[in-house]
Amino acid sequence: MGEIEDAIERADREAFTREPPKTLKAQIGYLIRQLGSAKAVAREIGVTADSVNRYRRGARRHARADVAARIDEAVRRRWQPQVRRRRRRQAATTGGITVETRARFGYTAPVGTTDDGRFRRLTVHLPPDYARRLFEAREAGAGDRQLRGIIAEGFKEVYFQDGGGRAADLSDVAINDIDYLDLGY
Repeated sequence: MGEIEDAIERADREAFTREPPKTLKAQIGYLIRQLGSAKAVAREIGVTADSVNRYRRGARRHARADVAARIDEAVRRRWQPQVRRRRRRQAATTGGITVETRARFGYTAPVGTTDDGRFRRLTVHLPPDYARRLFEAREAGAGDRQLRGIIAEGFKEVYFQDGGGRAADLSDVAINDIDYLDLGY
């Protein structure tokens, strides 16, 4: 996963209305219900189907740290899909998204102005159209480069050009070195 996808996943998890299962047995039970079989869960988390069944029965109460982390991640990735969809739909139609980042921004500007990329810490609220495009691109399997492009285009319009009120000659904005990036919606 790229930085943008990680940020979307973190923002989705903030919307949970209930906590996901905590115990190993409950997590495995949830994954079996979601994926349909112990064999499918085993493929997902990288262990044998026998191990999954031992976790489910409670014969093994603790998994190795790396396996426990994969189980927790698999549960959280699937937890409350309707809540996630509702929040994304709301962001894409009415609310928009807020992007907080510290990154190096580069841009193409007219001759005589500075176009040196530099680190900036920005918090910018992007309109719903950018949220819709971001979520649609992610669902279509777009890579981190395309997702960065959508956010950069939003920054260009909203922050650098102030909705068309300044820097009209600015043609291209790029997000290069991301120190951190968080989304809120």
